[in-house]
Amino acid sequence: MQRSLFAIALTAVLAGHALAADTYVTDPNHTFARFSYSHLGYSTQLSRFDKVSGKIIIDPIAKTGSADITIDTRSVSTGSAQFNEHIQGPEFLDTATYPTATFKADTIKFNGDTPDELVGNLTLKGITKPVILKVTSYKCMPHPMVKKDACGADAVVHLKRTDFNMGKYAPYVGDDVTVTVSVEAIKQ
Repeated sequence: MQRSLFAIALTAVLAGHALAADTYVTDPNHTFARFSYSHLGYSTQLSRFDKVSGKIIIDPIAKTGSADITIDTRSVSTGSAQFNEHIQGPEFLDTATYPTATFKADTIKFNGDTPDELVGNLTLKGITKPVILKVTSYKCMPHPMVKKDACGADAVVHLKRTDFNMGKYAPYVGDDVTVTVSVEAIKQ
């Protein structure tokens, strides 16, 4: 009898954890990836990708989660149509061959009750590298407009262009690139 009660209790706990995981889909109007780098030491250039989509699964009770994010590299926005075309060329993003970049995190590490790091792989220009995105802000609450639960976060990672076969003009144009991803996602 005691074993049966333990089995029922364990099943209830495990089922509760399975039910605690929530799936969120990114809001296309409030989710962007920005990148910055030094331009000849004169200035820090800031650009972004206008089309980012994805799904995030998070279980705040078990402190686990995953993320699957896709960036449309053809949506790069530098502020200059001429430079947008230049950066989409084969020496940089090569969007004709690689129209998307992906980030797939199979682990979300927590600091207390807050997600702290997303550990996964970034695939850019056909090259996959392990990366860790550091979460710099995070908030979940009922969304006042869509009347559903929503979460938002900012995360940052530092990359080298040369690691992704985009090293033209390095070191004059900085090899170090800071990527910041701002996500707002709606619970499904």
